[in-house]
Amino acid sequence: RSLLSVFTAVEAGAADYGVVPIENSIEGGVGETYDLLLSSGLRVVGEVYVRVVHCLIGLEGAELSDIRRVYSHPQALAQCRAYITMMGFEPVSTYDTAGAVKLVKEMGDRSNAAIASERAATIYGMKVLAKGIEDYGRNYTRFLVMGREALGTPRRPKTSVIFSVPHRAGALFRALEPFAVREINLTKIESRPTRARPWQYYFFVDFEGDSRDERVREALAELASRTLFLKVLGTYESGRIEAEE
Repeated sequence: RSLLSVFTAVEAGAADYGVVPIENSIEGGVGETYDLLLSSGLRVVGEVYVRVVHCLIGLEGAELSDIRRVYSHPQALAQCRAYITMMGFEPVSTYDTAGAVKLVKEMGDRSNAAIASERAATIYGMKVLAKGIEDYGRNYTRFLVMGREALGTPRRPKTSVIFSVPHRAGALFRALEPFAVREINLTKIESRPTRARPWQYYFFVDFEGDSRDERVREALAELASRTLFLKVLGTYESGRIEAEE
């Protein structure tokens, strides 16, 4: 029912793997996931890109004109902001998209609807009132696969790390310089507040390469010497966005 519960289940051995959203191509990073990556002992063992097609889902017998309130995860509500505004709906945040469909069904009020996938509507026996309501058609969410141990040797490796740097001029440049001089391509950089001190940040970085390769090991060793904190989250198979039909 929550991102924390996914991490907890895998850490406790109740699940072998967990899948959590890390970023959306429209709305950006999922802050809660970044915070959990920092505190968890789990490893990133894979990634998946999923095309997002949002549907407006209501009770059987409901019509579009009946809807007054729409329930969904905050990210989904944000991704459909223009549609929600145009229709004059009241947005209500819930813990996830499929859970919003379940909630709307349980409430049994035709003035309520959920934003979720068409599959969620099928699972809960609900009616799709409108399809493709996201603000931008090329909408993808990247998910990380979390596990207790790494999964073999990837063919197209990507590595994720977290680090913090001293609060002084040029510190971030110096931290990333070892990657530049070795021509290691960075594919993502995201900052999150440390929460310990105002206006200081952790940096989450993804790059192409395997943490076990000599060139990458050298870069990580230099990074460690230039940072206050470094955590390697894992090396895994780089995901792909499938060609659109």
